[in-house]
Amino acid sequence: MKIEEQTATVAGLPAEPEKATLEGKNKVLGFWLFLGAETTLFATLFGTYLALKGAHLDGPTPGELFQMPLVATSTLILLTSSLTSVFAIMGMHHHDVAKMLRWFGITILLGLAFLGVEIYEFIEYVHEGHTLTSSAFGSSFYLLLGTHGGHVLFGVCWIAGLMVQARQKGITVHTAPKFYVASLYWHFVDVVWVFIFSVVYLMGMMA
Repeated sequence: MKIEEQTATVAGLPAEPEKATLEGKNKVLGFWLFLGAETTLFATLFGTYLALKGAHLDGPTPGELFQMPLVATSTLILLTSSLTSVFAIMGMHHHDVAKMLRWFGITILLGLAFLGVEIYEFIEYVHEGHTLTSSAFGSSFYLLLGTHGGHVLFGVCWIAGLMVQARQKGITVHTAPKFYVASLYWHFVDVVWVFIFSVVYLMGMMA
C-alpha cells in the first residue's frame, strides 16, 4: 500500500491514536515506568562520575580535555533531533504517514551525526591519553557517555525499524503507541544529554 493510500485510510482515527485503546494507554504507562528505571541507572552513573572525576592521576584533567565548540555541536545536533521527533508525532496526530516518516528520518540522521561527532571526540581524547583504563576519571567518564551513546544507537535502530513498519501498516491504534513511546524514549535520551552537558562538560571546564 502506498503512503498516500495509507494516509487516506486512517482519516477516521482519533486525534491521539496512541491513547485510543486500553492497550495503547497501558503501553504508554508501562513505558513511563521503564523510563523511571532508566533514570535510576543514569543517576547511579552520574553519582559514580562525580565521585571519581578528580581521580585523573597524571592524566589530563577535564579542563584540559573538553572543547566547548565540539560539545556545543553535539548538543545542538541532539536537541534539534528532539524537535524533529516532535514534528514526527505531530504528523502522526494529523494522520499523515509521509510527514511522520520524513521527520523520523531526519531524527535518525541527526542521531547518527551525534554519534559520529562523539566518536571523533573520543578518538581525540585517546590521543591525549584519556582512555577507559587510564584512571578512575577515565573509566567513569566513558561508562557514563558510552551508556548514553548506546541508548542513542538503540533509539536510532528502533525508530528505523518502526519506519519500516509504518510503510507497511500505516498509522493505526495498534502502531501509533509504538511510534509515540519511541519519541518519548528519544526525548529521554536528549534530557540525559542536557545533564551530561551540564554536569560533565560545563562543570569540568569550570573546575
